[in-house]
Amino acid sequence: MHHFRLHFLAAAASAAFLLAGCETLQGIDTQSLANVGGTAVKAMSLSDGDIVTMSNESCTAMDGKNKVAASSSAYVKRLDRVVKGMPATINGKGADYKVYLTEDVNAWAMANGCIRVYSGLMDLMDDDELRGVIGHEIGHVALGHSKTRMQTAYAASAARGLAAATGNSALKALSESQAGELAEKFVNAQFSQSQESAADDYSFDLLTERKLERKGLVTSFQKLAKLNEGSASGSSLMSSHPPSAARAAHMQKRLDKGA
Repeated sequence: MHHFRLHFLAAAASAAFLLAGCETLQGIDTQSLANVGGTAVKAMSLSDGDIVTMSNESCTAMDGKNKVAASSSAYVKRLDRVVKGMPATINGKGADYKVYLTEDVNAWAMANGCIRVYSGLMDLMDDDELRGVIGHEIGHVALGHSKTRMQTAYAASAARGLAAATGNSALKALSESQAGELAEKFVNAQFSQSQESAADDYSFDLLTERKLERKGLVTSFQKLAKLNEGSASGSSLMSSHPPSAARAAHMQKRLDKGA
């Protein structure tokens, strides 16, 4: 790791302590306090193996918190049909699809190949649109964005570690279910504008390579843009940066150019 990154993270942790104020720091377990900075630093040095392990645990935790559609479900059968022809592996990890039965409009993918699609999204999208969104999520994994997102989720536990050191029992209880916490942090985190745009282009290129319909990338974002009007949804699909309308326009421009 570059030394400047280590110094930056250490400084950031120190700044958090100072902002907390002297009274807050009184009586804090010094070992727990030291672990806060260590967590932030460790997050940036997690190996690919660490990320996969954490993704395995986080995905299992999310499956336990949600209603997973049975293999006989019409949703699962439709998803199987939609992803036929899509990559069976991503960065060497097998693609593992499941459907969550919920009205929420969302989908996400982790670095271990865990891909989860919400039935609310499936109800909103036709097959081509759904395939485009899934290609986008695959792009986040293939391009390393999901790894970075997990690092960010892990680093976020540093703040909870500081609070737990002050004796906050609720946060201590949360720390006992780290996998669930990481999963929630991961799913609710936002990708950067450049990452979202890169994943859009990845999906477009993937569909082009596989000779699959690409128009769904335009209409899916148009639907999300319309749905997002006046919505306070926190899902990564709904809280789009850049806005869904702009992303739809970019996909249309590529279609018009034929590339």
